[in-house]
Amino acid sequence: MAKKSKQIKHPDKFSLDETDKQIINSLLQNSRLSLREIAKKTGISVATAMNRLKKLESSSLITGYTTKVDYEKAGFDIEVMIEIRISKGKLFEVENKIAIHPNVFAVYDVTGSFDCIIFARFPGRRQMDAFLKKVQTFEFVERTETKLILNTIKEKNIQV
Repeated sequence: MAKKSKQIKHPDKFSLDETDKQIINSLLQNSRLSLREIAKKTGISVATAMNRLKKLESSSLITGYTTKVDYEKAGFDIEVMIEIRISKGKLFEVENKIAIHPNVFAVYDVTGSFDCIIFARFPGRRQMDAFLKKVQTFEFVERTETKLILNTIKEKNIQV
């Protein structure tokens, strides 16, 4: 009799079993693993690894593979968190306008005294200043508050 694995239910009705979680966690540690290496780490066949990975990709649970960059070494010495208060129900319009800027790497809707938080990286203070001044001219932006990130203590994916 086959052992039934415990599954986790997600809001979009996709469920992960332990094998799926092991595959995802292996890729979170190293997104360049081959199917053979994934199979070895998870104790499944290469064919099973390939089928499971295809299923995870087609369901959009895995949406891409990436490289971790040291942005400071790449010349982006300034990282900021910008809180924005937006008026008149124009939150998505303003957020989408800001999100297309090449220095912006995250845009979040939040609760509290601000409506939106932006994270961005810049090669220098002049580029950051120009970006902030541009954002402050956008219609419906009531107020911004910028925080310079001095050190990143932890920033990594979490295991599933």
